[in-house]
Amino acid sequence: MKTLSENASFSGTQGVYSHASDATNCDMTFGLYLPPEARSGPVPLLWFLSGLTCTHENAMTKAGAQALAAEAGIAVVFPDTSPRGEGVADDDDFAMGQGAGFYVDATEGPWAQHFRMWSYIADDLPALLEREFPIDLDRQSITGHSMGGHGALTLAMGLPGRFRSVSAFAPMGNTTDSDWGVPQLTAYLGEDRAAHRKHDASLLIEEAGFDGPMLIDQGASDQFLDKLKPEALAGAIARARQPATFRMQKGYDHSYFFVASFIDDHMALHADALWT
Repeated sequence: MKTLSENASFSGTQGVYSHASDATNCDMTFGLYLPPEARSGPVPLLWFLSGLTCTHENAMTKAGAQALAAEAGIAVVFPDTSPRGEGVADDDDFAMGQGAGFYVDATEGPWAQHFRMWSYIADDLPALLEREFPIDLDRQSITGHSMGGHGALTLAMGLPGRFRSVSAFAPMGNTTDSDWGVPQLTAYLGEDRAAHRKHDASLLIEEAGFDGPMLIDQGASDQFLDKLKPEALAGAIARARQPATFRMQKGYDHSYFFVASFIDDHMALHADALWT
């Protein structure tokens, strides 16, 4: 692991690090905020997964999580959204390839060699965090924005017992019936729609659900509502009687101004779950 930068932030440390990943077969970069309490021992961990075209840096610099994490005494990790670098497959479409990993383990060429973001988030990066930092992996929660909201919800339901709470900002809610989902899952996973189902939050809510607090915020003026399919997600929550808070926020779009406006509620939800 290499330290790329470390900056004092709200009496804690905001770091950026790189490492060679066994999951993605390339170097990966991530941000990690450690609160002041980490100097005394392991602290709980919140994952923040970002969306299309983002790197580790977007949420790290725009979401406003550090002050709240410092107050709550929790660490926040900001992974990259895909493998990157020379020899890593890419596509001219911003919704495919580098910056668009969709948090799946690809099985189809040319993506299968590197695009294994599910394993990276589920196995590879947690092992490194536990080894290198004062992190308590028995206390984890997860959140994300857009594609990252999709990843947060699907990982939370796909890894039962791993996360104490889950939240999402404007998540891709129904990837098996959306332009932000069907083409990408088909390219990464092949034509077998059964393999796509575990990467669709609406389907997983009805098939598996989540045993813990769930909060979803969606901007009512989001320019991508037709691709995000919030109505499918809300419908699945109702049909499955999944305990959740789903909020349509009037006047808000898809930007990090929206995320920063409501992150206090999300951080409070996760802090309560992580310290209970």
